[in-house]
Amino acid sequence: MAQDFDLVVVGGGPGGYVAAIRASQLGMKTACVEKLPALGGTCLNVGCIPSKALLSASEKFHEAAHGGLKQFGIKAEATLDLTAMQKHKSKVVTANTKGIEFLFKKNKIEWIKGEATLAKDGVVKVGNDSLKGKQIIWATGSEPVALPDLPFDEERVLSSTGGLALSEVPKKLIVVGGGYIGLELGCVWSRLGAEVVVVEFLDRILPGMDGEISKTFQPLLEKQGLTFKLGTKVEKVATGKAGVKVTLAAKEGGATEEVEADAVLVSVGRRANPAGADSAGVKLDDHGRIDVDSNFATSVPNIYAIGDVIKGPMLAHKAEEEGVALVERLAGGAGVMHYHNIPGVVYTEPEAASIGESEESLKEKGIAYKVGKFPYMANGRARAMGATDGFVKVLADKETDRLLGAHILGADAGALIHEVGLVMAFHGSAEDLARTSHAHPTLNEIVKEAALATNDGALHI
Repeated sequence: MAQDFDLVVVGGGPGGYVAAIRASQLGMKTACVEKLPALGGTCLNVGCIPSKALLSASEKFHEAAHGGLKQFGIKAEATLDLTAMQKHKSKVVTANTKGIEFLFKKNKIEWIKGEATLAKDGVVKVGNDSLKGKQIIWATGSEPVALPDLPFDEERVLSSTGGLALSEVPKKLIVVGGGYIGLELGCVWSRLGAEVVVVEFLDRILPGMDGEISKTFQPLLEKQGLTFKLGTKVEKVATGKAGVKVTLAAKEGGATEEVEADAVLVSVGRRANPAGADSAGVKLDDHGRIDVDSNFATSVPNIYAIGDVIKGPMLAHKAEEEGVALVERLAGGAGVMHYHNIPGVVYTEPEAASIGESEESLKEKGIAYKVGKFPYMANGRARAMGATDGFVKVLADKETDRLLGAHILGADAGALIHEVGLVMAFHGSAEDLARTSHAHPTLNEIVKEAALATNDGALHI
C-alpha cells in the first residue's frame, strides 16, 4: 500500500531539497527521495561546495608559497599537505549535508533513501516502497558529459568529480573545456603545482559570458601559469599506466599535435538526467531534458520538473528559485521566476560574474544600449587589498536608462554582482544604482562608478 503525501520530490539537490522545505513551510506533507547517501545532490557533495573549499584553500597556499603576502609586509613559507586540504574539503561537505538533514527534521520532511522510478499510475517507486503524491516534482539534476568513446575512469580520465578527489598533484593536467568548471579546477591544480593546459573548441574562454570579460580574463590566467589552446579539438585520447596522450587539432583542420600528461579533466558540459521519469511517459525534448510548460508541468498530469533536468542554465540557484516558485504556485500563490536576472559566477582569482544581457546579446537583439565602465585600479579599497586587476561594466538602455546587465572581472565579483541584480529586479535604472550611497572605502564603489559612467561620467577617473 502506497504512503500518501501532498508532495513527493524526487531528487535531494538544491532544487529538490529547497522545494521540499518550502512545501513543508506552506503546510504540505512532504517526502523527498534521494539516491545518494547524503542530501544536497551534485552541488553539495561533488560540485559547488567541495570545489569552493579547494579553490579557497589553494588560493591561500599559492599566496603564501609564491610571495603574494610580501606586499603586505608578511614573509611566509608554505608546504602543501594535500591530504589535510582534502580533509578540509570533506569536512565542509559533511557540515553542509548534515545541515540539510537537520532542516529536513526541523520541517518534518520524510527522507526516502533510494533510486526512484515513476509508475504509470503516478506512484513513485523506491525499492519495495510506493509513494503516492497529490503532486510530484522531478528534480534529478544532471551529469558530466564524457568525450565520445572515452568513459570516465576517474584516474586518468577525470570528470569534475574525479578532478576534486585527486590524492596527488599531477605534474601535468590537460583540461578539456574553458568554461566555469574547467577554469576553476584548472586553477586549483595550477596553484598547487601542476602544469595546466586548457583546450577549448571555441575561439575564447567562457563562451557564455560577455566577450570583453573573456578577452581580459585570459591574460590574467596565463600570468598565473595556465596555458590555453583555443579553437582546438580533441581527436583522440590514449590512456596508459604512465598517463594520457591527447591528440589535438585545430577545429578548422590542419596538423595534429600530441600532448602527454598525467591525466585529462573533461569539462565540456553537463547533460540532464531524467532517469526514472520516462518510464511513465514523461515527454523529453530534443536535448534529453524533461519538457515543461511555463508552470513547470510535464506531459503527465500532476508531474512537474525543475532544475538541471529542464531547459535553462545549469546552476544551483536557478534550481532553487524554480523549486520555490513552483511550490508556491502549487499552494495557490504566485511564485515568480525571473530568468533574465540569474547571475553566473566563476570562482577563480580574480572572479568573473555576469547578470542579464551582454554586449553581444544586445547587438544580436538590436537593442540600443550604453556602457559604463570603471577599473579596479582606480578604487582605494582595491589598492589596499592588492587586488587591482579587473573592471565593472554596466549596460543600460540607451533611451530609458533601465539596467540591462552587468559584467564584473575582479575581486569579490560574485558578491558585487548582486546589487546590480537587485536593482534589475525592480526594473531600476543605471541612475538609481549610481545615486545609491555606497560606503567608502569598499569595492562596491566600483559598481557605483560604472553606473555613473553610463551617464554624466565617473567621479574618480
